[in-house]
Amino acid sequence: MVDERPPPRFSADGYGRCVNCPVGEDMVEGTGIRVGVIEDHPLYRAAVARVLAEAAEVRVDAVAESVTQFAARSSGAGCVVLLDLGLPGVRGAAAVLEVARMGHRVLVLSARADPADVLGATAAGAWGYLCKNADSDEILRAVRQVAAGIRPGIPRTEIPAPRIELSDREVEVLSRLAAGERDQDIAQTLKISVRTVRSYLDRIRDKTGLRRRPALTRYAIEHGVIAHTQPVSA
Repeated sequence: MVDERPPPRFSADGYGRCVNCPVGEDMVEGTGIRVGVIEDHPLYRAAVARVLAEAAEVRVDAVAESVTQFAARSSGAGCVVLLDLGLPGVRGAAAVLEVARMGHRVLVLSARADPADVLGATAAGAWGYLCKNADSDEILRAVRQVAAGIRPGIPRTEIPAPRIELSDREVEVLSRLAAGERDQDIAQTLKISVRTVRSYLDRIRDKTGLRRRPALTRYAIEHGVIAHTQPVSA
C-alpha cells in the first residue's frame, strides 16, 4: 500500500514539530500510534521527531523540552512518550512518574544507562529503556512494542517469580512504594490510614528482611512487583 501522506514538514523554532502530521488520534489499530517526545537537546529532539514522523504508522503528538511543556502541548492521554531523564525542571524517575500519571506509556531514551537510572525509571513506571546510541530502527521497534503492550528489553522469562508470599494488599503497597509514593500518598489512594500503610510495610520488611526503601524498590523490580497502578474504586 502506498503511503499517500505528504512528506513531513518541520517547524523552524528548534522543537522539530511536524507541521503537517496528523495528531490527536487514539492509539488503536487503524489510526496509528500517537507518540510524543520530551527532550531538551534541540538537535536530538528534532532528529527523533523526524524519525517518528517518517514512520507510516506513527502520528506525532507533542514535542517538548520539558514535562511541563509537554503537558501543555499534548492532545491527551494515550501516547507512547519518548522521554529523556536529564530534563530541566522535573527530571529522572520523577519525570517518568509524572508522565505515566498523565496516562501515557513512557519509553526512556537516555544518554546514560547507569543501574540506578534504569532501576529508578522502571520502578516509576517506564515501559522500556533505550540509550541514545540506539538507531532509528531500534527506536521504532521499541515504540511499536510499547504500543502493543510489550516491554522491550524486559523478557518475561527472565523475571524471577517471588520467593516470598505477600498478600495482595502487601503487593499493592510495595508496588506503590517502588513507584516513589509516600506513605501519605499510598494511604490516600487506597483509602486506608497512614498507620495501616506502615503496618503493611512492617510486614513486608519482616518477610523480605529488607529495611530501607531503596532495597525494597530493588526487590519489587527484580520480582516483577512493579507499579502500574490504576485508580482505586470507592
